[in-house]
Amino acid sequence: MTETHQHHGEYKVVGGKLVVVDLHTDLDPRTHPREAMITAASVNGDFFLEPDEALDSLNAALIGLPTRATREEIAESVRAALPAEAHMFGFDEYAIATAMRRALGHATRWEDHDWEVMPAVQLPVEMHVALDQVLTEEVGRGNRPPLMRMWDYSGRAVVIGSFQSLANEVDSEAAERMGATVVRRITGGGAMYMDEGSFVTYSLSVPASLVDGLSFADSYPFLDAWAMEALTSIGISASYKPLNDIVSTEGKIGGAAQKRLASGGMVHHVTMSYDMNADDMLQVLRIGREKISDKGITSAAKRVDPLRSQTGLAREEILQVFVETFAKKYGARIAEIRPEELARAEELVREKFSTPEWTARVP
Repeated sequence: MTETHQHHGEYKVVGGKLVVVDLHTDLDPRTHPREAMITAASVNGDFFLEPDEALDSLNAALIGLPTRATREEIAESVRAALPAEAHMFGFDEYAIATAMRRALGHATRWEDHDWEVMPAVQLPVEMHVALDQVLTEEVGRGNRPPLMRMWDYSGRAVVIGSFQSLANEVDSEAAERMGATVVRRITGGGAMYMDEGSFVTYSLSVPASLVDGLSFADSYPFLDAWAMEALTSIGISASYKPLNDIVSTEGKIGGAAQKRLASGGMVHHVTMSYDMNADDMLQVLRIGREKISDKGITSAAKRVDPLRSQTGLAREEILQVFVETFAKKYGARIAEIRPEELARAEELVREKFSTPEWTARVP
């Protein structure tokens, strides 16, 4: 009798249902990654599916696939196997792909990792963007546990996205006049104006396996589900507005950005407005002036509704809530940046993040 190997994977769709995939393979995919095939499959969960017989089609779609099948290959097989009249509610073919790849060890879950959380430490803004690279590289190489790190910074800063034009986004003369440090981060997305004590920012440095099988759009709310819980606990009902805006009923709170590194790590960071000075922001950010050119300063202040006005809490209290929520949800231990990581970040600041070549790499 041919030996079979059993595999079990689960994925909870953000805002949707639980999808479970139980598999049998003819070979162990860990020792035969190129030859192992799916020989039996059971897709199950608390989702809704019509007609009832379509479940057989879902199971049949997975049988015969190689265990190394990609997210898109799995999804395509499911689409091809489903009858035209079939409807999936609370899940889709990509949710099945994620659960399957988790079952086979390609994707990981939060609970598969030991987590650390780093409370806010006041550092120059260049050090924060450098640490995003350093810590994420270390996580990707398996040299340190994945983590959530809060930021703190004194003074004024403008942090622009990796692909933004410096001249188009920043009024450099105004930034110099106001004493605002301009630095380019490694992630995409838009420019952030950060005044002292006016922001709540955190970075996640995670293994890319945590978001394996997820689209970019799905990975944002997935990685920030804990932060939505933190906001709920302080009285804010928040959600994602695709692709990367975090909003409440009162307006935009903040935004997120990501980058996957060659080391196998991924950085995901979020900046939320705690308080804001629309006048200062519009002096420094050209894009801010253009967006509200026909609305006036009052509309600019209204477009982003800060956490301070929505909660009445001190910023330090909100930072602590974020740390405690993450630690409780994922069993994370409080940690500090290692001396060698700080040293490497300082080196990167000198060689990269404080240089005109990097800051103006898109002039």
